[in-house]
Amino acid sequence: MKAAICTAYGGPEVFVIQEVDRPKPKSNEMLIQVHASAVHSGDRRLRALDVPALGKLPMRIVMGFKAPRQPILGVVLAGIVVETGTSVKNFQVGDNIYALTGMRFGGYAEFACVNESKCVVQMPEHASFIEAAALPFGGTTSLHFLRKANIERATNVLIYGGAGAVGSTAVQIAKYFGIHVTAVCHERNVELVKRLGADAVVDCTKEGYDLELDTYDAVFDASGKIDKRLAKAHVSENGAFSSVAGQGPASERKEDLMFLNELFESGALQPVIDSIYPLDEIVEAHRYVDQGKKVGNVIVTVN
Repeated sequence: MKAAICTAYGGPEVFVIQEVDRPKPKSNEMLIQVHASAVHSGDRRLRALDVPALGKLPMRIVMGFKAPRQPILGVVLAGIVVETGTSVKNFQVGDNIYALTGMRFGGYAEFACVNESKCVVQMPEHASFIEAAALPFGGTTSLHFLRKANIERATNVLIYGGAGAVGSTAVQIAKYFGIHVTAVCHERNVELVKRLGADAVVDCTKEGYDLELDTYDAVFDASGKIDKRLAKAHVSENGAFSSVAGQGPASERKEDLMFLNELFESGALQPVIDSIYPLDEIVEAHRYVDQGKKVGNVIVTVN
């Protein structure tokens, strides 16, 4: 099968398209013909070894010293089940599924194996493979960190990075729960974030934009780039703050994917897709994401 191999840590050019052996599913696994994946922070961060200086050596020890031990990146995938292990009970050949693969990665290849007990469910009935690949990362990450911010008790929320893969989903999820949403984003994305449902949108390129912000029951930094001290100043007395940076990885839960299915089918959640690249252009896809200008998701089509 064809796969994008990460040959070393570094810039996007470390990817090489190669022919490799097709994986064989274990008894509790499914073989997936991958139709779409995406370029998300987990893929980019591992490829670039983008961690604080003190974390680089531990990361190399865990993930591989000179290059990722699992050289086929891609933390999400959407595709078709083409083979099942003998113990698989809840999926069958022909099912359209989407999944978060976690530290196993594997989405940047024509085929991948997924354990049926992990974060994998059948795709929303009316979703394309491209739309399905854009749902799980932003969706599960948003749900995880909005819970940490006690969103269930909030009447209003402030979301930094409202146009990213995580932030654009968080805006829509918060609106689904009937919460007043104030979002912060770049000037070029203000109208998009308004269309996603934000009640107020603040342009972060405007000098003194922080003065336009009030205090909120929940403050969520979906970008991981905000000064936490300044952000926490906008948390109300009994409110809570959460951030995608420095609070550990988001949980990956089947029930969250099933909830995202419901939101998608009801029209309450539509993934934002910036651009689409074929697998052969994986270098260009990562190079574009490295520029820090993407809106929503960058999708990689495989089969």
